[in-house]
Amino acid sequence: MELQLKDVTKKYGEKVALDRFSYTFGQGIYGILGANGAGKSTMMNLITDNLRRDGGSITYDGEDVREMGAKYRRILGYMTQQQGLYEGMTAESFLVYMSRLKEIPRKKTLGEIDRVLEMTNLADVRHKKVGSFSGGMKQRVLLAQALLGDPKVLILDEPTAGLDPRERARLRDHIYHLAQNRVVLLATHIVSDIEAIADRILLLRQGKLLRSGTTGELIGSLPADWKPVLHSFSLEDVYLYYLGEDGHE
Repeated sequence: MELQLKDVTKKYGEKVALDRFSYTFGQGIYGILGANGAGKSTMMNLITDNLRRDGGSITYDGEDVREMGAKYRRILGYMTQQQGLYEGMTAESFLVYMSRLKEIPRKKTLGEIDRVLEMTNLADVRHKKVGSFSGGMKQRVLLAQALLGDPKVLILDEPTAGLDPRERARLRDHIYHLAQNRVVLLATHIVSDIEAIADRILLLRQGKLLRSGTTGELIGSLPADWKPVLHSFSLEDVYLYYLGEDGHE
């Protein structure tokens, strides 16, 4: 499985939100790290074909995702940044509704819902209304709907936004264990969300890809004399060096 973006560009008027972005994603977890406004959400919406790109190409296994149409949507799971839930629905009824939108055959719907509720540890609250859930549980419901249909490409846009540290850690654990045989893209500005689970990290600033690599490779790219008071560097130092206000390119 291979998701490839080549020279992808998106503009909003005169503002360039994504600037000739190129990268090839294979199986594993990719952390897309950048400050608010760096272009992360724009990239996610282009990959999911919710936005029309102004230039470049996006292909899955060599086929343009626009031409794939419904075939592409069937292999795609998307967890949005906003908690767009019908809070009067139960977790199960919400997932039934999302199954209809994803055109999952009715005879397979309940089996799919059982599967994703188990995967996200929500089976015991399936008949409770979403409005009564904690922030972390609501995020897990959104993750569950993204997993309907067993997608090969899983897009997670700021999945831990607004969660307390404990709920954030729990959701990270879920994402880590879901990464088998999938391309997982996790866009965030929270360094700790990806430091422990991402196979590779992409640094995005003002719509451009500055650098990519493993955590170790990115830490190793820092100059030895930067903040010499520190005995060792972390991914947070990488963020500050490349993506801070005085970021380096």
